[in-house]
Amino acid sequence: MDDLLQEFIAETRETLEALSTEVVAWEAAPDDRARLDAIFRFVHTVKGSCGFLDLPRLSRLSHAAEDALCEVRDGKRRPDSALVDAVLAIVDRIGDLVEAIDSGMPLTDEGEDELIGALAPGTGGPPGPAATPVAAAAIAQGRAPLRSVRLNVDLLDRMMSGMSDMVLVRNELFRRLRDLDLDPAVEGALERLSASVADMRDAVTRTRMQKIETLFSPLPRIVRDTAAAVGKAVTLTVDGSDVELDREMIEVMRDPLVHVVRNAIDHGIEPPAQRRAAGKRESGRLHVSARQSGNQIVIEVIDDGRGIDTERLVAKLAANGQRSEAELRRLSERQQCELVFAPGLSSRDVATEISGRGVGMDVVRAAIDQIGGRITLDNKPGRGLRIAVQVPLTLSIVSTIVVRAGEHRFAISRQTIGEIVRERGANIRIDRLGEMRIAQIRDRRLPVVDLCDVLGIPSAAEPGGKMLVVVGVGAGDFAVAVDDVLDTEELVVKPAAPSVMATGLYAGQTLPDTGQPMLMIDCAGVAQAAGLSFTDAMDRELEAEAEAAVDPGIAALLFDDLDGRRRAIPLAVIDRIERIRAGSLRQSAGRIWLAIDGRVLPVAARVPEAAGAVTTVLRLTDGMAEVAYAIDDAVDIVMLPELAASAAEPGPSCGIVLLDGEQVEQVDPLWLFEHHARAAGRGPATAAAGRPTCLLADGDGGWMRTFLRPMLEQAGYHVVERLASDERPALVLAQADDAMAGVSAGSAPVVRLRTSAADTGDGSVYRYDREGVLQAVRQAVGK
Repeated sequence: MDDLLQEFIAETRETLEALSTEVVAWEAAPDDRARLDAIFRFVHTVKGSCGFLDLPRLSRLSHAAEDALCEVRDGKRRPDSALVDAVLAIVDRIGDLVEAIDSGMPLTDEGEDELIGALAPGTGGPPGPAATPVAAAAIAQGRAPLRSVRLNVDLLDRMMSGMSDMVLVRNELFRRLRDLDLDPAVEGALERLSASVADMRDAVTRTRMQKIETLFSPLPRIVRDTAAAVGKAVTLTVDGSDVELDREMIEVMRDPLVHVVRNAIDHGIEPPAQRRAAGKRESGRLHVSARQSGNQIVIEVIDDGRGIDTERLVAKLAANGQRSEAELRRLSERQQCELVFAPGLSSRDVATEISGRGVGMDVVRAAIDQIGGRITLDNKPGRGLRIAVQVPLTLSIVSTIVVRAGEHRFAISRQTIGEIVRERGANIRIDRLGEMRIAQIRDRRLPVVDLCDVLGIPSAAEPGGKMLVVVGVGAGDFAVAVDDVLDTEELVVKPAAPSVMATGLYAGQTLPDTGQPMLMIDCAGVAQAAGLSFTDAMDRELEAEAEAAVDPGIAALLFDDLDGRRRAIPLAVIDRIERIRAGSLRQSAGRIWLAIDGRVLPVAARVPEAAGAVTTVLRLTDGMAEVAYAIDDAVDIVMLPELAASAAEPGPSCGIVLLDGEQVEQVDPLWLFEHHARAAGRGPATAAAGRPTCLLADGDGGWMRTFLRPMLEQAGYHVVERLASDERPALVLAQADDAMAGVSAGSAPVVRLRTSAADTGDGSVYRYDREGVLQAVRQAVGK
C-alpha cells in the first residue's frame, strides 16, 4: 500500500503542475472540449484512487468538482469566472492535501465545505485564499523536494546499454593493468573507479525493476471467480512477492500467468466429489511462487490436482490427425506431457467460457519464448502438476564465477554459489551410491554432478583433482564438478539463441573483455538434466499428509544375497553392517562362525559354500543375542509394504513383498534367531542374560569342563564352575561319587552323574547318555 500511495502522490503532483494552466486556458475558450476532458479526467482519477486508498477528504473534494464539470460536459452549465475560480480552489486544496499526506503534517478541513459550496451556480466563487494561511505555509515549508521523475523506457534502455559498456571497459582496463607494476596512487584511483561503476550499475539496474507483487495481486480474485465458475473450492498461497523483475517482463507475463492459473483450476484440480473419492481434501490447493536463480526469475505454479493425462493427449492429437498414434506412443513421458503445447489442442470435448477453444498453452509458450524464457512441466499423475517458468532479465549485469570444463569456459552466478572446495580436500570424501557420486563436505552429503558429463565434453582436470562448486537451486543443494575455477567477473548477460536456451542448461550468453563469447550455466537445468529431484513445498505438504493418513510400513535394508537374489530385512534388527576380510568366516562344528571383537558369532548364510569369499555381513541383534548374516552387498533402505504372499512353511523367508513391481523376499528374523540364537549367546556381553545357570561341581578332575560344558552351552544353558557373589544356580551337576566339597547348592536341585552304564537305583544318570543328561537337566530347571 505504501508503494501505491507514493505512486499516487507522484502522479498527482505531476498532473497538478500542468493543470492550472489548462483551467485558465479553458476559461478563455469554454468550447475547448479537449481541455475540459483533461480537467475532468484528473478529478475523476483522483476520486477513484482515493476510494481505493481510503482518503475520504480528497474523495469528497474531487467528487464535488467532478459533478460540476459533468454538468458542463452535458451542456447544462456554461463555465464562468466563478466556476473557474472554484475549480482552481479545489485543485489547490487537492495539492495541499497531497503534500500534507507526503510530509506527514496535519491539515484541518477548515474551509472545505465553503470550497465545495462555491461550485454551485450563482455563489460568486470561493472564499479568499487567506482561509488557512498558517497551514498552507507550514505545508509549503515541510514539503520535500520532488524525488521522482518519469522517463521513457527507451531512454532507460540506452542508460542500461551504456552502463553495460562501461562495466566491460572497466573489466578490460583491469585485465590489461593487472600484470603491470602500478603506482599505489593509480591503484587507489582504479579501485575508486571500480566502486563508482558498481554503484552506478546497481542504481541503473534498479530503474527498470519492480516488485512482482503487481503481477500476483490480481490472482486471489481470478482464482475465486474461476473456481466459482466451475464449482470447485481452491485455496491459493503466494510466496516471493518481494522478488523484483523488469517492468516490461511483468507486463509480458500477465496473460500467460493468468492462463496457467485458470488452466490449473479448470483442468487440474478435481471437483470435490472426485477429490473425496481419491482420498484428498475437498478444497484444492494452488501454490504460486517466485524466486531469483542467478540471472533468471523462476515463477512456479503448483496444484495438487490430477496432473496431465498423457493418454488423453495422445488420443486427442491422433484423432485430430496432427500426428500418428504410433509416433506419439514412442515419445518419452516428458515429451508426451509437453504435447499440451501443441497448437489448437484442447483436452475439453465441449467449449466453455474458460476452456475448450484450442487457444491455450501454445500461446503461453510462444509468449515466454519471445522473451527468451523457458517453461518446464513436472507431472505427477494423480498428485498434481508443477509448471516452472524461467524468465531471464532482458539485460542485466551479474556477478559470476568463471569456471573451466574441458577446453571451454562457462559462467556461474555467484548468487547461487554457497562454497567452492577441492575434490581431494582434507575434509572432503567422495562415495558412490549406485550411479551417483555423493560428496561428504564436513557434515553435509551432497550429490555430485560432473559438468563435463552433462555437456558431453571431454574433461581436462588438473592433477590435484576437480573443483566442487556447491550451488543451491530452490529446495536443494548439490555440487557441480568442474575442471578448474578461473576468476570472478561482472558480466552483461543476455538471452542466448532460442535453440541454445531450449536445451535448458544455459541462463544466457555474455561477451567478456577477452572478446570470446561465453555461456552462463543454469544450475537448475543442470540438476534436471542429471536426474536430480528436490522436494518442493507442495510435495512436502502432500507427503506429510500421506504419511499421516497411511501406515508408512517398516523400514528395511534391501540387499543382494549370496545366491544372487534380492532380499530385505527389517532395519530394527540390524546393529551394523560389517566389512570383513575374505576368509574371515570359518565352518566348524556344523556351523559357520565369525571371530570379531573378541567373540565368536554364528553366521547365517544362504550359500554356505560361498562363505570363504564373503566380505560383508549384517550383525543382527534382538538386544540380548547376536547373529551374523552373510550378504553380497547392501543396496538401499526402503519402506516395506504389506506381504504380497506369505511363505508356504516356516523358513528363512517369511514371504514376498513388491517393491516397484519387483518381487523381493523378506527375511524372517524370528526364524534366524530361533535357529541360531542358542549359539549366539556365549560372548561376554550376553553370557548369562536370560539363560538358566548350571553350576559344575567338577572337583579336581576337570571332566565336566571338557566333556559336559560344550553340550550344555549348545543346549542354551549358562555354564559356570564358580558362582559370582550375587549369582544363584538353577541346578548343580556333580559326579555321583563326589561329596561336592566346597560347593554350596543351596536350594538348587542337583543332577548326579555316574560312571557306570548300569542303573544303580539312586536317581543318577549315566554321564555318557546325552539325551538322558539333557532330560534330567530340563526336568531340574522346570523346562
